[in-house]
Amino acid sequence: MNEQDASRLPHGLVVSCQAYPGEPMQVASIMSAIAQAAVLGGAVGIRAQGLADIHAVREAVSVPVIGLVKVGKEGVFITPTVAACVDVAAAGADIVALDGTTRPRPDGSSVRDCVEAIHQHGRLVLADCGSAEDAEHSLAAGADFVATTLAGHTPARPKTNGPDFELLEMLIALADVPVIAEGGVRTPAEAVRCLELGAHAVVVGTAITHPTSITRSFVQEMARKSPR
Repeated sequence: MNEQDASRLPHGLVVSCQAYPGEPMQVASIMSAIAQAAVLGGAVGIRAQGLADIHAVREAVSVPVIGLVKVGKEGVFITPTVAACVDVAAAGADIVALDGTTRPRPDGSSVRDCVEAIHQHGRLVLADCGSAEDAEHSLAAGADFVATTLAGHTPARPKTNGPDFELLEMLIALADVPVIAEGGVRTPAEAVRCLELGAHAVVVGTAITHPTSITRSFVQEMARKSPR
């Protein structure tokens, strides 16, 4: 990837605008509005899930859009097939996020097959990884970015309370492409720490864009500490 490609995702904060299935906010126009609000706040990019959301967000903002689809709930379900990768690219994503692990994909394709299909459509590839081995595999396949998104979500590494800073450092040490910190970032201090370690950008989702989780955290903390 050349410097021009890298500049298509500036340094800074990427906001993930995603709603969970069955929630009242799972409407493309709502996700688009949240994305616009995030950009007004200074986000340099948006991560969006689902073809309708990707299209709506792409139409509404001028910053790069990282797009993905989720198919299923277990194993490889983040943009898991070549067809899904092509669909996300066609929906308007500047960067297609996909599962960058070595696990079998539903259509029998490889990460390299997916990367090549995305590149053929003039888009960049962000490989969501759960280990250094995943990152090495994705880099060999031609990924333009690697991210810590799947840290603690595969058997390769334990779940951490907050960002997996150790994995982030490992990816930065081995990768010759920009590394994105994603997963468990809940505070500005944690985001700053990711940048200090060398992350190209930091993705924050739940802590900014998911009011149900934010509300629940207040309610639970108040219940624990209430004098009543």
